[in-house]
Amino acid sequence: MSAAWDGNASQEELMVKDECILVDDQDNVTGHANKYKSHRFEEGQPRGLLHRAFSVFLFNSENKLLLQQRAASKITFPKVWTNTCCSHPLYGHSPTEVDQPADISAGTTPGAKRAAVRKLLHELGIPPAQLPLDQFKFLTRLHYCAADTGTWGPAAEWGEHEMDYIFFLKADVTLQPNPEEIMDTKYVSLQELRQMMEPGSGLLWSPWFRIIAENFLEAWWQDLEQTLGSDKHVDTRSIHKIMT
Repeated sequence: MSAAWDGNASQEELMVKDECILVDDQDNVTGHANKYKSHRFEEGQPRGLLHRAFSVFLFNSENKLLLQQRAASKITFPKVWTNTCCSHPLYGHSPTEVDQPADISAGTTPGAKRAAVRKLLHELGIPPAQLPLDQFKFLTRLHYCAADTGTWGPAAEWGEHEMDYIFFLKADVTLQPNPEEIMDTKYVSLQELRQMMEPGSGLLWSPWFRIIAENFLEAWWQDLEQTLGSDKHVDTRSIHKIMT
C-alpha cells in the first residue's frame, strides 16, 4: 500500500492520509500515526509525537544552496524559509521508507533517501532521474522539538517533534515548484544566506533549519567537497538533541 501523494489531496487530506514513522529518543521504531496526530501539541501529548523526518540540502555546481519558502497554505510553519526539502519518510509505503538500524549504522538509509526523492519531485518538480540515491550523503541525525507559536500563538496546538535525517546532495536540477507546497525558491551562497538570516531582514525561518544553520551548516558547506566525497563529517552514531 502506498501512502504517497497522488496529486489530488489537499494539505488537510494529507494530514490524515500520510502515516509518519514514530520512534523513541534512540530512534527505535515504535509504531506509526498520521501527520495530523503526530503534529498536534495537546493534552496527553504536549510535544506531539516524535517521528522520523529528513532535511535535504541541495547544492548546484556553483556550490550554492537551494532554499525554499513554504507555501502560505501549509498548516505548520507557513511562509518560512528553509532548506531545499524537509518532510517525512512514511510508514506503509512501497518500496519501504522505514530504515532499519543496520541501514543507519552503515550510513546507507535507503528508506529516507527514497522519501527524499519522492518529495523533491512532489514539492519542487525535480525528476527522480536527476537525483540518484547514491549521490545523497547522509551526515547525521537531529532530534528537535518546536511549537509553531509564530502561526498559532503562545498556546500553539501545532508543531514539530522530529528525528531529522540530514542529507547533502550536489546536482544541477530542473525546477517546477508546486504552489501548494512552495511560495518561492532561491539559490544562495554562504554569504548571501548569512545576510538573509540577519535579524533585520524580516524573513522567517523554520526552526529545524535555524538549528542546523547555527550548529552544523557552515563547517559542512565550507568543506563541501570533503563533506560530499568522504566520511569526514559523517556521524551515524550520534543523535544531536537540540530543543528550541
